Amino acid sequence: MKKSILIIDDEKSIRNTLRDILKYEKYKTEEAENGIEGLKLVNSKKFDVILCDIKMPEMDGIEVLENIIKITDTPVIMISGHGDIETAVESIKKGAYDFIQKPLDLNRLLITIRNAIDKSTLIEETENLKKKFNKTYDMIGNSEAIMQIKHMIDKVAPTDARVLITGANGTGKEIVARWLHEKSKRANGPFVEVNCAAIPSELIESVLFGHEKGSFTSAIKQRKGNFEQANNGTLFLDEIGDMSLSAQSKVLRALEENKIMRVGGEKEIEINVRVIAATNKNIEQEIIKKNFREDLYHRLSVILINVPSLNDRIEDIPLIANYFIKEICKSQGKAEMTFTDDALSELQKIQWTGNVRELRNVVERLSILCDTEITKDDVIKYAHPLKI
Repeated sequence: MKKSILIIDDEKSIRNTLRDILKYEKYKTEEAENGIEGLKLVNSKKFDVILCDIKMPEMDGIEVLENIIKITDTPVIMISGHGDIETAVESIKKGAYDFIQKPLDLNRLLITIRNAIDKSTLIEETENLKKKFNKTYDMIGNSEAIMQIKHMIDKVAPTDARVLITGANGTGKEIVARWLHEKSKRANGPFVEVNCAAIPSELIESVLFGHEKGSFTSAIKQRKGNFEQANNGTLFLDEIGDMSLSAQSKVLRALEENKIMRVGGEKEIEINVRVIAATNKNIEQEIIKKNFREDLYHRLSVILINVPSLNDRIEDIPLIANYFIKEICKSQGKAEMTFTDDALSELQKIQWTGNVRELRNVVERLSILCDTEITKDDVIKYAHPLKI
């Protein structure tokens, strides 16, 4: 896609020259003969770079610049035939990307434009990555059960108490863990999540505690484990009920002593980590079966939070479904979609074995297959897996 450049200059000959040069360089351009017209364009369209003259009637370039940076973070390159050091410094202080004096050195101008576009692209990519990895995790619902959990989080989060979160798959245990972290004194520290069920038992100790180079065949370099990565932050041990007994004993020791030792290592490493764990299993039954250490259970369960199934809080389903449809439409760039009241009532009749995770999948399916208004018939037709 062609990059778009706005030229704001009261001299038509300058605008024409810049337009022809930039067109030759495969840029798309728009022009404004004064600051007021330029600001109207900035308000209505997105540009990759803005070129702005300083000496213009009605509104000078510095004032235009001050207004532009209130509207957008698009790089602004100031140009002027009356340039001096003071003007250049003032424009940079006001937020300009760069200052170029007339008569324009075209090579310098093109290089500056390319650098400004590169910076703008990098900022945009960084923001997208931040949105992706620092996604806001919302706990949607006004049911009594959810309100109790929110109240519990508010009380427990500021402490360093260990928390064990229980509940079926898809109920939102990770969201509870993230809220506990975000509302804690460790919020600026790392949040490291480990899915204990997804790591082979022979690798779990290396993943959690790290390893030294040469400690086993494939250990070609030293590696920090999750406990070290989470230092001064929170370590979330998801599905801890699936952890091997050998790893459990080492986790217990780490919790008791606040020290770990890498696989193949000889020195202990001090850690400052808050551990939050979660499981979909009945840990008390697992203790009876000798699959889980009772002493580790007591270490982890200073605070117990049970996340209810979606079927136990059906009054929250309309709120959750509406939240998901807005989120999905926004992320996919689609026109806003809505549920009819009877469609929401129909969703409340379903037995949600996969809980909130299953509901989100169904809402996404409906967003793809339905018109802008999702009806009861749509829910009946598409809420269950399609049969071919």
